[in-house]
Amino acid sequence: MIPHERALVERLKNEPFALLGINSDGDAAKVKGILEKEQITWRQAIEGSTAGPLPTKWGVSSWPTIYVLDAKGVIRFKNVRGEEMDKAVDQLIAEAKAAPAEKPKSGEKPEKGKAGEKPKPKPKK
Repeated sequence: MIPHERALVERLKNEPFALLGINSDGDAAKVKGILEKEQITWRQAIEGSTAGPLPTKWGVSSWPTIYVLDAKGVIRFKNVRGEEMDKAVDQLIAEAKAAPAEKPKSGEKPEKGKAGEKPKPKPKK
């Protein structure tokens, strides 16, 4: 599975795509060693078990659990692997690219920021 994920990250490095992992293989030092050994370059959260806050919030009861989310953060595919995962991700990237950019509401100016950065919320009055 890791070689496929590594290839996916490389293939989609210039696309609107991110791979995130939740790792339960030990403390931060142990996980760092595993990430280096396995050449895992994508972001990881460290959880001791499926009873941690992230797995609990996301309904993860066993490893690996795979969720593929769309550009709005909606889970669209669950536990897809290999070619099925590639098709799911490619479909959602195509949808994200085809979606019209959100326009500011009437009278508002668009927020300026770095590419890919969400605008900071305006302070409440």
